[in-house]
Amino acid sequence: MARFKLTIEYDGTPFVGWQVQKQGLSVQGQLHKALLALSGEDFVPRGAGRTDAGVHARGQVAHIDLEKEWLADKVRDGLNYHLKPDPISVLSAEQVDEAFDARFGAVMRHYEYLIVNRRARLALDLEKAWHVGPALDASAMHEAGQAFIGHHDFTTFRSVHCQAKSPLKSVEDLSVKQDGARILICVCARSFMHNQVRSMVGSLVQVGLGKWPASGIAQALEAKDRSACGPVAPPWGLYFMRVDY
Repeated sequence: MARFKLTIEYDGTPFVGWQVQKQGLSVQGQLHKALLALSGEDFVPRGAGRTDAGVHARGQVAHIDLEKEWLADKVRDGLNYHLKPDPISVLSAEQVDEAFDARFGAVMRHYEYLIVNRRARLALDLEKAWHVGPALDASAMHEAGQAFIGHHDFTTFRSVHCQAKSPLKSVEDLSVKQDGARILICVCARSFMHNQVRSMVGSLVQVGLGKWPASGIAQALEAKDRSACGPVAPPWGLYFMRVDY
């Protein structure tokens, strides 16, 4: 048996998310179908992160096991052939040790959230970024966001549907950068809870709009109460960028 590490990008717009659901197309499900068509082997790819409906990825990682011998490039090219016309692309396939686990072996996950801050509606970035019309203070957002760094109880920023056993998480880094109308929020942690990043971004936007003081993020964290969270950012601005092992 050979194990392969897949690095995958996808447009999350038409999918119910990474994970197979009872209804709707999922990224995992379409990869599974492509793998079955390519190899005849019934293995469900195991992903590093369960992105929600509408969330995109530039560097999702999954692993697959194949009984027959395959060249890594043939795995990549064959999967991409059978994935058409889905907006999913296997960027690379690499044979790895059988001990490699895409999910449990991850030591850091990196996400980016894209906001386009302008009055005019989106055309090219439609469903690829969050359009915020009123002016945002990115510097204030960055300053406030530093309160997220460290080990905290993230109950305020945790979905009511989250199945994680504990609300305690450690955020390693967070930055807010602006380039013209584009504001990019970068955050990394070993793991995240359901809706955590989008909840954090939505609250940072409240700071950027001047509706919350810079201290509002720290106060929301301290509250440990979901009702203290700002409006949750929409999924289409979120990108799963890469995984460190």
